[in-house]
Amino acid sequence: MIDPRISIIDSRLKKVNNIIAVSSGKGGVGKSLVASTLALTLAKRDYKVGLFDLDFTSPSTHLILGIRETWPKEEKGIVPPEVYGLKYMSIIYYSGNKPSPLRGTEISNALVELLAITRWENLDFLVIDMPPGIGDATLDLLRLVKDIKFLIVTTSSRLAFETVKKLAILLKKLEIKIIGVIENMKMDDSDFIKDQIEEFGLSFLGKIPFDNRIEKVIGNVDMLLATVFAKKIRDIAPHLEKL
Repeated sequence: MIDPRISIIDSRLKKVNNIIAVSSGKGGVGKSLVASTLALTLAKRDYKVGLFDLDFTSPSTHLILGIRETWPKEEKGIVPPEVYGLKYMSIIYYSGNKPSPLRGTEISNALVELLAITRWENLDFLVIDMPPGIGDATLDLLRLVKDIKFLIVTTSSRLAFETVKKLAILLKKLEIKIIGVIENMKMDDSDFIKDQIEEFGLSFLGKIPFDNRIEKVIGNVDMLLATVFAKKIRDIAPHLEKL
């Protein structure tokens, strides 16, 4: 039996011009920070932007943006609140600060529900903070969301890059567009990751140096946007404007 909610998802997303999934092969590479800062950067460029935190393992964009006492409204679905020029939605609104030990069909059901009830309306970009790796949520999004495009985040670690390759192989096999790869937390001058990415046939979007100020600015958007990290994201943003 076909889930009737699935037919609603297309209509919820039909006014969104670009759906960008910010993903990684493993956790701890700064994926959520990239997603949050990229969404803020695009909004600062006068685009209509949404940020959707679907990291079922550990949602954190609300902490990065310092979002408190802001909630979605119910009106023929769920209307995301607007924060810092963004429409914002997160699994955190339903799980709170409690762990979300969802598995298999539970993850699929939660994802379908969120996609079906959230009213994004007109957007130039919807940035999705994905769970790390190739799990149920990633596979379901590939199945449920048409024309989704992936922006992949890695670090200089060869172990992190190995997991990126597995994700890229899957996306290529399914003919999903990969915008490119960002190398985050860069601490040396090596071009190893850049060379590997280009040899693999992917676009290398840039290196972001390790920024020890980041932990101090978590929760303060103005300070976040003044960091070297945010400057590098601004340099990368034009790649998305060409989509």
